[in-house]
Formats: sequence, C-alpha cells, structure tokens
Amino acid sequence: MHSDADSISITGLRVQANHGVLEHERRDGQEFVIDVTVWLDSARAASADDLNSTVHYGELAVAVADAVRRDRVDLIETVADRIAGVALGFSAVLSTRVTVHKPNAPIPERFDDVSVTITRSSA
Repeated sequence: MHSDADSISITGLRVQANHGVLEHERRDGQEFVIDVTVWLDSARAASADDLNSTVHYGELAVAVADAVRRDRVDLIETVADRIAGVALGFSAVLSTRVTVHKPNAPIPERFDDVSVTITRSSA
C-alpha cells in the first residue's frame, strides 16, 4: 500500500466459479465475492478530467471477474494472487489489496464468511 496514494475500490464483486479442493466444488461451483482496492496517483486524471490517466473501474471489474472464472484451482489464495496480478497489470496501479470471500465454503460449523486477503505492489 502506498500511504500517500489515492485509491479506487470495488467491493462485493460476485463471481460464479469452480474453485476448491472438493470434487463437488469443482463440479458444481459456487459464488466467490471479491473486494479489490488499487492505489494510484489520480492527480493528473483529476486535473485533466482524463479517464486514460487513471483506472477505469468498469474495465477493472470485468478483468477481475474474468480472472476468477478461468482455470480452476484448489486455493482461494491462488485466486487472490491471480487477481492481484491482473490489477497490477493496469499501468496506473502502484499496489493492490485483494480479498477473496468464499461464503459457501464447506465448513461443518455455522459461519458468515471465509476470506483471504493479500497485498501486492508493482515491481
């Protein structure tokens, strides 16, 4: 995270995908809920009122959803890392924080949510 940078956040992006260790998770899929924040310097975009100088949050949302849907994996940590890579692929992004929620995780106890949060920075 860049403490002096601006941020754009998408919260609660809902994506149906087939990740998980158990066969029924991979076969039937489930909903994953994604929160992503990107840090950037938006001063130039704001002063010029120029979308090309910032991150288009609609394009970010679509790219994140596409990343969640592709290539089944076992771990939501892997999904989170994949999303971070997508977010960092936007040229204006300095760093990102990604949370992948798995509200229907196969846990034998009552719970509201299971999630993994990661933070990554550009090189």
